[in-house]
Amino acid sequence: MKKKFIMMVAMASVFFAGCGSNENTSEESADKDTVKIGSTFPTTGQYSNYGVSTLNGVKMAVEEINANGGIGGKQIDFESLDDKGDLTDTVSSYHKLVENGAEAIIGTNTSAPTQAIAEASVADGIPLVTPTGADINITEGKANVFRACYTNPYLGSVVATFAKETLNAKTAAILQNSSSDYSTGIADAFEEKAKELGIEIVANESYGENDTDFKAQLTTIAGAKPDVLLLPEYYEKLSLITPQAREANIEATFLGGDGWDGILKTMDESSYDIIQDAYFANHFSIEDTDPEVKKFIDTYREKYGEDPTAFSALGYDSVYIIKDGFEASKSDSNEDRIAAIKAINFEGITGDFSFDENNNPQKSAVMMKIDDGKYTFDSIVKPN
Repeated sequence: MKKKFIMMVAMASVFFAGCGSNENTSEESADKDTVKIGSTFPTTGQYSNYGVSTLNGVKMAVEEINANGGIGGKQIDFESLDDKGDLTDTVSSYHKLVENGAEAIIGTNTSAPTQAIAEASVADGIPLVTPTGADINITEGKANVFRACYTNPYLGSVVATFAKETLNAKTAAILQNSSSDYSTGIADAFEEKAKELGIEIVANESYGENDTDFKAQLTTIAGAKPDVLLLPEYYEKLSLITPQAREANIEATFLGGDGWDGILKTMDESSYDIIQDAYFANHFSIEDTDPEVKKFIDTYREKYGEDPTAFSALGYDSVYIIKDGFEASKSDSNEDRIAAIKAINFEGITGDFSFDENNNPQKSAVMMKIDDGKYTFDSIVKPN
C-alpha cells in the first residue's frame, strides 16, 4: 500500500449561512500558488483524544506533501479550528473555514457534527472528507462528501462475522447507547448479521448518554450468559462499563468498533485485565509490516512521541485523498475536483479502496485484540 441532530442542525446552518457567501472579497486576492485546505476537529473537550490524534495525522500529511512539492506544484495553505465536539461550534468552524477561502475541508470526528457540516457543504459545493464520521447518512445524497472510515453498519456486520467465524459464538448480548447514532448503528447491523449467521441474541439492553451506572442492564445480561457482549461505544464510556460488567460476573468476550481505540489511555494499568482478550474492528494496525505503513508509524512516533491511532491514520489518508483527487482533476472547479475524487483508486495507510455510489470506501476491516495492555493484530475481516 502507498500513502496516499434535525431541527438543531437546520437552525445552526441557517444561522451561519451568510459566512461562506461570494461577498467575501478576500478570496479574490488569494494566493493562486497555494491550495487552501481547512479542518475542524475537537482538540479540546470530551472527544479531544480523537480530535488531537486525527489532527496530528492531518498535519503530518500536509507537511509531508508540502515538502515533496505540494499538490500539483502548489503548497498547501492549511488552517485548523477546534470545534470542541459541539454541533454548533462545528458548524461555526465550517463556515469560518469557507469564509477564509478553504477549497476543501477535512472533518470532523463524531457523526452528528459531521452530518451538520456535510449538509451545509452541499450548498457551497466544496469537497469535504470526514476521516471518522461513520453514520450512514453523512454521505448519502451528497456528491461532494466523502469518508475515509467504515460506516457504522459496516462495522456492526464485520464484528458479527468475526464473532461467528473466528470466535464460534452461539449467543450474543448487546449493550448500546440509545442516544448515539454511532452506537445504535453498529448495534442494529450486528444484530441483523448475527441472526443471519445463526447467533442467538439473548439480551439487548440500552442506556442514555449521561448514564454512569449500568448495573441493571448488566445484571440482565449476566443472567443470559452470552458468549460475546457487543459494546459499541467510545472509550470514555467503555472505561466505565467494562469494570461494571466484570463486577456483574459477565464472562463474555467483549466486542466493539473503532471507538475502542484509545481505551488503554483511559484505564489504569492495574485494570487492564478487565479488557484482556477484548476484540474491536479498526482501520489499521501498528504491527503492519507494509513498508509505507511502517514508514508512517515510524515518522509519527518520531514527530509526536507516541504511537499513532487509527484516527491518526484516517486523518493522514484524508489529506492524500484530496491530493490525489485534485491532481487528477481536469480543472480547479469544485465539480471537476469532486468527480476526480470519486474516481480515484486510493492506496492508503488504512487500506486500498475505491468509493461506492455513496462515497463510502470499500475495504476490509482489521480486527484488533487487547492483550497484556497492548493492541495486537488479530485478523482481516470482510463481511460475507
